[in-house]
Amino acid sequence: MVLTGGEVSDVKGYGPVMAEPGPEPKVMLGDKGYDADAILSDLEDRGVAAIIPPRRNRKGQRPIDGCLYSLRNLVERCFSKLKHSRRLATRYDKTATSYLGFILIASARLWTRHFVNRT
Repeated sequence: MVLTGGEVSDVKGYGPVMAEPGPEPKVMLGDKGYDADAILSDLEDRGVAAIIPPRRNRKGQRPIDGCLYSLRNLVERCFSKLKHSRRLATRYDKTATSYLGFILIASARLWTRHFVNRT
């Protein structure tokens, strides 16, 4: 996870996220904010399938797999659940380090819910 400023575009946040250590992705699900030639060529060089809808003003409209793109909804729901924590939604923390720390705590809290018997 990489924390960027709120006004930073998705294109500028792509590089730091892909530079993080971890397993190589097979598929990239993204919204129209990631439709940039540099990102698409980097994904092609890495052998990653890009499931990113083209912007309206792009001359060559490429098709996307609708079934795979619908999985992006899971990521959006995760962000929505994280924003239920008032501290995250309103950004009370003064430093980026403390804000990122609370994001990790809230993420772990969501993750541990899957291990608790709710019946």
